[in-house]
Amino acid sequence: MPIQRLNHAVLFVSELKRSTEFYTNVLGFRIVHTIADQAAFLQAEGSTNDHDLGLFAMGPQAQPSPAGRTSVGLYHLAWEVDTLAELRRIAGALEERGALVGASNHGTTKALYAKDPDGLEFEVSWLVPAHLITPDTSTMITERLDLDAEIKRYGDQEQGGVGVSHRVTL
Repeated sequence: MPIQRLNHAVLFVSELKRSTEFYTNVLGFRIVHTIADQAAFLQAEGSTNDHDLGLFAMGPQAQPSPAGRTSVGLYHLAWEVDTLAELRRIAGALEERGALVGASNHGTTKALYAKDPDGLEFEVSWLVPAHLITPDTSTMITERLDLDAEIKRYGDQEQGGVGVSHRVTL
């Protein structure tokens, strides 16, 4: 049986309270279970998973991850949102925190890139629905994201194409 999707991710963090606050207040996760000051299990707002994100405390002595600098490791996790309005809201929340590090138009994907309080990178994206993919949006590209222009093109309430691949051929 082939793998269907990612069910959850687990991150080691230096300060559990700080990271839990970030993921709940900025990205809208909700706490579903905690283990004292050691771990928190969070669920995305629209999820039916038991949890989507596990956070395990390492303590203040934890060193930043060298992944991508001096060692192999995970580059980032990517979460999808339903609408461009939600992507805009999250962009604002990330900007307020100084966490937003980039915003890209990848053709079929409109993406924000940010770092959590420990510097772990993640992506929040909206996927163009299959019925709106055109030859000019079907090629994988990386350009600066103009969120206002994308909202003008698609509307801020158009439901994203959950799971639509970058490699759509028309």
